[in-house]
Amino acid sequence: MSDAPPPSRAEIERMLLDTGAVRFGAFTLSSGAASDVYVDVKRAWTEPRSLDLMARALAARVGDAERLAGMELGAVPLVVATALRTGRPYVVVRKAAKEHGTRQPFEGEIPAGCRVLLIEDVATTGASSLRSVEIVRAAGGTVDRALVVVDRESGATEALAATGIRLEALATLRDLRGARS
Repeated sequence: MSDAPPPSRAEIERMLLDTGAVRFGAFTLSSGAASDVYVDVKRAWTEPRSLDLMARALAARVGDAERLAGMELGAVPLVVATALRTGRPYVVVRKAAKEHGTRQPFEGEIPAGCRVLLIEDVATTGASSLRSVEIVRAAGGTVDRALVVVDRESGATEALAATGIRLEALATLRDLRGARS
């Protein structure tokens, strides 16, 4: 992987558009809402160069977090790649706790009082991010920031802010619309 400096916002936008991670047309989102833009960061993170680009951008913004966390499936490669760049341990948050074994809602360790940085692929309303935060906080971790590759600007920033979390995006839907050419 590259040791190049963190990519610019424009480089992230171009990569997302070039990989087809952002598509324009008529789509139905998981919420059931209609949209003229579909964002699927998974299309980008399956390509090593694109994943490395996102990991460099995320790693540059980790700050003083002691651990990284992300919900399965969309955030896992991003969290792992960022952990490899920063040397920070990570936690994978489950969408649903296992019904066997330890029944943990996450994999990894969250020491009491540990500063945890949430990483997400796409933020829309913030519901999945809030679920991850709830799990991390219940385990004793402290979360006050979340990094996302794309913020669809549909309420996630406000929803997270209401729980004391600042959302930072590598790109926004507005940026991507503007970069489209």
